[in-house]
Amino acid sequence: MQDRAKRVSIFGGGCAGIAAAFELTRPEHGGAFDVTIYQMGWRLGGKGASGRDAATGRIEEHGLHLWMGFYENAFRFMRDCYDELDRPEGHPMRRFEDAFKPDNYVGVTEKGLDGQWSNWSAYFPPAAGQPGDPFAVRNPFSVKGYLTQCLHLLRTLLLSVQDKGHLPSAEDGPASLTGAAASLITSLLSTVRSDLTGTAKRAARYGQLALGALVLEAISVLQGLIDGVTRNGDAAKPAGLLDQLSGAIRYQFELLLATDPEVRRIWEIVDTVLAIIRGCLREGVLFSPQGFDLLDKYDWREWLKSHGAAQATIDSAFIRGSYDLLFAYEDGDISKPQLAAGQALRGAMRMFFTYRGALFWKMQAGMGDVVFAPAYEVLKARGVKFEFFHRLDGIHLSDDKTHVETLDVTVQAEVKEDGTYDPLVDVKGLPCWPSLPNYDQLKYGRQLAKAGWNPEEANDDRTADTKTLKVGEDFDFAVLAVGFGAVPGLCSELIAADPKWKRMTEEVKTVATQAFQVWLTENVDDLGWEEPPINISGYVEPFDTWADMRQLIKVEDWQDDPKSIAYFCSVLPDTQTGEDAHEIVRQSAITFLNRDVAHFWPGAVNEDGFDWDLLAGAEGSGEARFDSQFWTANTAPTERYVLSLPGSLEHRISPLDNRFDNFTIAGDWTGCGHQAGCVEAAVMSGLLAASALSGAPRLSHIIGYDHP
Repeated sequence: MQDRAKRVSIFGGGCAGIAAAFELTRPEHGGAFDVTIYQMGWRLGGKGASGRDAATGRIEEHGLHLWMGFYENAFRFMRDCYDELDRPEGHPMRRFEDAFKPDNYVGVTEKGLDGQWSNWSAYFPPAAGQPGDPFAVRNPFSVKGYLTQCLHLLRTLLLSVQDKGHLPSAEDGPASLTGAAASLITSLLSTVRSDLTGTAKRAARYGQLALGALVLEAISVLQGLIDGVTRNGDAAKPAGLLDQLSGAIRYQFELLLATDPEVRRIWEIVDTVLAIIRGCLREGVLFSPQGFDLLDKYDWREWLKSHGAAQATIDSAFIRGSYDLLFAYEDGDISKPQLAAGQALRGAMRMFFTYRGALFWKMQAGMGDVVFAPAYEVLKARGVKFEFFHRLDGIHLSDDKTHVETLDVTVQAEVKEDGTYDPLVDVKGLPCWPSLPNYDQLKYGRQLAKAGWNPEEANDDRTADTKTLKVGEDFDFAVLAVGFGAVPGLCSELIAADPKWKRMTEEVKTVATQAFQVWLTENVDDLGWEEPPINISGYVEPFDTWADMRQLIKVEDWQDDPKSIAYFCSVLPDTQTGEDAHEIVRQSAITFLNRDVAHFWPGAVNEDGFDWDLLAGAEGSGEARFDSQFWTANTAPTERYVLSLPGSLEHRISPLDNRFDNFTIAGDWTGCGHQAGCVEAAVMSGLLAASALSGAPRLSHIIGYDHP
């Protein structure tokens, strides 16, 4: 029988810190851990924090937050949270199903040879189950399975295009195939295993093949090649056949590429998949215990090109969108795209082939409302203590450098009454985080409000008090769960004491981001948008990504509801992260609306530029009306986004790697099995941190931790 609970101090209330606290305080532990979360400022969420405007109840995010259908650990965390919260009937967000809705559309934009932009959208059909459901087996994913799914994706996309009438079918008249190319296809088909003999004979009889039929035959052949190579381990011959087969397919596609953009897009995916299969075979990924990590020394585009992908494929919107998704531009410079090939491949495989329910899931309110308010309520009910307005300023080791001895904390503001801060506000019956502190609960709150004090700003130096937390007195274990940008400044002693910490802080990099939101008095459909509500990337800078967020209108509290809501985001160059960054983002947003948004909403622009009268809740005239909208420059150390740079991922420290006895880390910047800046990686890291301290959850229960 233990004398007392182990005291755990968690610094940072983002996804990783909250997930760690949630696991450590599960009822199965029987109260073995006494957890305190220390949070700078007034709200939980970290890079995922959101707030509500006091006047309109509108949602203001740090950026665009979409959950993907492969976020198994994050969704399981959320589903458990909502089940335990058990909100009453009639609550606007009672269950998990109320908080997240499936979204099956995704798109990219591309610039044609004529200099004009066009959209390419795809519908991904619902997959069985929901993310977070138990799996029939521990880990159903493998390199072989992923490569097989690549071929299924090609078939699905090809058939969906044919259904739209963009791709010639046999009934439309066969595309010409020369005798030499037909002979090559026939000879290739005849070399594969015997159960593909029927395919070979059919191909030989065609003489001339419709484009769609050729690709479908190639898909079947590649399936046979994958099955064969995984049985005998000899990748050289299939790789050679792939070279010839891709050449034959490329020849056929090139007959139509110049005149049919849909065919070109199909070819770009075909070419990408062929390069992936060829590269995995040539580099031994299929059999390596490192799995996709084997490829992290390469940049994603460079790796694809080295395995035969055409330059047009490398430059395609499909590939560019994968960089935009992860803000994968070193120093925020779009001329320096850098993304580790192994993680890019892992992310693509998981995104497209392991999603459940839908490719994307959209939150039905702000991330603070959907994720962090319910988590706060559950953790508080479990007895977790929250110390808001507490900023960690330093971590100090013992004299022998074996453990953390003390922690320096600045109290940014003191709370009135009993010292307990009540952080949430009610908006239409939904508990939410406000966009500003609840000043009336703070000592000197009126003066702080008048001065516009913001404790989340990087240069905030207000000090109401200081604390030194001591091991054995105030904590037994500490978890560092802040954004990586703050780690070098907080961990100077750890960096000096441990070469691995030093190498991590030298190699792992972050980047600033920017975002803006607009509320419109017209529906975007009436402004000329012809696709379904969508998440679309790959567009022109300074804002390459747009999401239609009309689903949020019903949970905001406007006197006159807007007709549409749009979120835009992108990377922010480090050359623009100075004191005037906020104004730079404002000017960039205005320029974007005047110059670039017409591609999406032609009806929103006139000969003078954007029609500023479309902005809901705005006052004044012209561009000045934009000041009523919301924009943000995420430049503070804890706000910066962690990059997955080639050659850097191997230097990330895992929460399981106990370099110091009573200390671990949590965040999407750690070695957690999915080395990318996203909710899933953060939650996985939080689970690993909890496991490091308690032995639970078991690693086999963290989906994707042992993925290839």
